[in-house]
Amino acid sequence: MNAQPPTSITRTPEDIVQRSDLEIPQLLLPEPSRLFAERALRLRQLAASHAMRDYLMLLALVGEAQHARVQSQTAMVLPTLAQLDSAAQEGQPALGATGWTRDGQWRAELRALLQQVLEQLPNDSPARAAVQAVIQLPDTTLEQQADRLLAGITLGLDLAAAPLIAAGLQLYFTQLVAATGAAQLSAFPVPTQATRCPCCGSLPVTSIIRLGGQQEGQRYLYCTLCNAQWHLGRIQCTHCLATQGIHYESLRPNVDSDTEPKRPVVEAEACDSCHHYLKIMHVARDLHVEPVADDLATLTLDLLVSEAGFSRHGTNMLLLFGDDEHDTEPGAS
Repeated sequence: MNAQPPTSITRTPEDIVQRSDLEIPQLLLPEPSRLFAERALRLRQLAASHAMRDYLMLLALVGEAQHARVQSQTAMVLPTLAQLDSAAQEGQPALGATGWTRDGQWRAELRALLQQVLEQLPNDSPARAAVQAVIQLPDTTLEQQADRLLAGITLGLDLAAAPLIAAGLQLYFTQLVAATGAAQLSAFPVPTQATRCPCCGSLPVTSIIRLGGQQEGQRYLYCTLCNAQWHLGRIQCTHCLATQGIHYESLRPNVDSDTEPKRPVVEAEACDSCHHYLKIMHVARDLHVEPVADDLATLTLDLLVSEAGFSRHGTNMLLLFGDDEHDTEPGAS
């Protein structure tokens, strides 16, 4: 009997969509011990020749300080089993950003990380005043600003201080989600086709097509607050879940006519049904892509898609803009 030659199988997006969900991890919890360091490194790489170099470098310092605070392993108050059960029964995220009572320790950690940033900033850096101002904010003001930030309310939000306060909230919620998930394996049930984070209820910053193992070719939404990732089928609107009228936009680099253009690492997945979009990033096209950092570095893509009449589903807490349209709509972006 002659042996049949091996057959090479290439999965199309449609094939991937049809794979059983039982094969695919529905939730990837954050790994605080490495994610902030990786983000800081990527920000430094992207800043090298970027128009937003100074800002990206500032956020790289913030990421390095977040990583340093993670290493301190501060004890955290975790949700009880009763709280987890209650949230599950109500269909709410266990650590809802706008409902969870924050431990005041987050403010101490914020000030500690910002102090480290201050020590690394050049003496003539214009960012020093903003960092120092947040360090000196009273506790009540910090909490009020955090409440507005987590609810997506820009009215009364200090937009200059917001990214720095967000860094402290990201540090707190990332560690809280990771510790809760480690203590209780079933702490975070993932609703079918969730468009918000099943851990904290926040919007995604972007989505990412992963590489390797069971996650090969799968799309995960990436939480802007706690850095958790949850599965959502590809070629599907992340806002209204439509599967028709989806198209992709990207920035096209200037290349010679004889040069084969590279496939874009970052695209905007736009929906003609609801006129929303969210960026989608491809790890297979750049192994170093990092959702938060690469989102910041492709702000021009947001501007172009917005000019075409599309609104973003999602937000990047490290770069916010005032928008009166959403001032009365908590969590909107």
